[in-house]
Amino acid sequence: QVQVVESGGGLVQPGGSLRLSCAASGFTFSNFAMSWYRQGPGNERERVASISSGGITLYADSGKGRFTISRDNTKNTVYLQMNSLKPEDTAVYYCKATRGGYDYRGQGTQVTVSS
Repeated sequence: QVQVVESGGGLVQPGGSLRLSCAASGFTFSNFAMSWYRQGPGNERERVASISSGGITLYADSGKGRFTISRDNTKNTVYLQMNSLKPEDTAVYYCKATRGGYDYRGQGTQVTVSS
């Protein structure tokens, strides 16, 4: 059974940091590209960062220089380190695994940036 479970969200003050985790099971994690998406109130879903099976990373402009995506294939987990958080980073953050026609998503974790 495929599972993709995000964790690590919460309430943080502007300028703070959070590390999100996404634990996957039920498929060969190392073969899949992994991405983090977010959807804020009233906004469309946005891809924040992605990492290929080979470790190549891509970032949306909104997160460049502040967010870092990484993966640990021994733990079947992908991470999103978020620094210098801003109120506009408030959103539900989702993890997605992609390979060919296969696409697995989690339920998301809420990140709220507020003083």
